[in-house]
Amino acid sequence: MQTVTLNNDLRMPMLGFGVFQTPPDVTTAAVQEALHVGYRLIDTAASYGNEREVGQGIRSSGIGRDEVFIETKVWISDYGYDATQHAFDKSAGKLGVERIDLLLLHQPLTSRFDLTLAAWRALEKLLADGKVRAIGVSNFIPEMLDRLLAEALVVPAVNQIEVHPYFQQKPLQSLHARLGILTQAWSPIGGITSYRGGRKSTFDDPTLLQIAHEHGKSAAQVMLRWHLQEGRSAIPKSTRPARIAENFDFFDFELTSQQLAAIDTLDTGVRGGPEPDSVTLENYGRSIPEA
Repeated sequence: MQTVTLNNDLRMPMLGFGVFQTPPDVTTAAVQEALHVGYRLIDTAASYGNEREVGQGIRSSGIGRDEVFIETKVWISDYGYDATQHAFDKSAGKLGVERIDLLLLHQPLTSRFDLTLAAWRALEKLLADGKVRAIGVSNFIPEMLDRLLAEALVVPAVNQIEVHPYFQQKPLQSLHARLGILTQAWSPIGGITSYRGGRKSTFDDPTLLQIAHEHGKSAAQVMLRWHLQEGRSAIPKSTRPARIAENFDFFDFELTSQQLAAIDTLDTGVRGGPEPDSVTLENYGRSIPEA
């Protein structure tokens, strides 16, 4: 497994297994399968409602805890210094671990950025106390990163954002590179383009299909190879054993510089996920259950 060294010298697998929208009743089996295939980074979130099942899948896999990198996220309803400290307790309890490898703020709460800053201070304290090994953010755009860094003592290790060939966020990625923040891609193979109606899917893109044909691979494998060759972490998701295995089987080929450049030209600038300013407590607030 290819790894990357984060800005606090922690080594993390570049490829992770995601469980966004994976129902709890199939999450445990999916995590077990992913670990059996070779994944060693599992990404979940408090708001996904499946942290408990992720923990069960890790424990029942037979893979030692010290071999699995666990990443989860604090939801906006638990922002605020004390609330975020307690959010760690809830997530750790459900996962069945004493320490979380990477803990992220799931969204910038732009309408109450004071709560976002207080949540970040709580993450800094959790890091200082050794309860987490690294801290980061998710879905932060440049303006929000600037506001956070104006107050932060610790630079985020990771910003997990929507990145796929049709939405690349190149200025944000450049900012990450300058700040020493790792770009981690959610929907890395453009799954969001296939289930949001009326849009062209990355899986049907002629450029990607041609490159895939040249290597005897799938479009998904080409996209994952593109991420890693350009230095991004990627978090594909699936519940199907064959697809879980396929998404791991791309370490045996390399894209040429011309192929990388061709994929880079596919950017449409169209975001599939919600606009960051639309994520408010009124629109997206939900209670996160206790452990």
